[in-house]
Amino acid sequence: MHIAYWIVAALLALVYLYSGGLKVLRSRDQLRPMMGWVDTVPLPLLRTIGVLEVLGAVGLILPPLTGILPGLALAAAAGLVLVQIGGIALHLSRGEARLIGFNIVLLVLAAVAVWLATVWV
Repeated sequence: MHIAYWIVAALLALVYLYSGGLKVLRSRDQLRPMMGWVDTVPLPLLRTIGVLEVLGAVGLILPPLTGILPGLALAAAAGLVLVQIGGIALHLSRGEARLIGFNIVLLVLAAVAVWLATVWV
């Protein structure tokens, strides 16, 4: 279970560090070609989503790696499940059902990470 957790956590961490980092650091104009939905949410919410994604990625890796509060990995994975539920809801509200495939993959991976993270609690 430990190996499976690290594989899933590493994949999720890479995706969320990249995606969250972009949302935190780039302007709305720079994000628009990749994320057409950025105009539908206020900029502070966009930045908050980015920060939550980065924190989720860090929470998947650092607590189990350091042994300091490793149960936080479970909370981080659960938070990323919620982020994806929000992302799917946003796409569906915009009539973009065809775009939720990647969100569903990330949702499933985050749910698997929740299950696998139970080894740390």
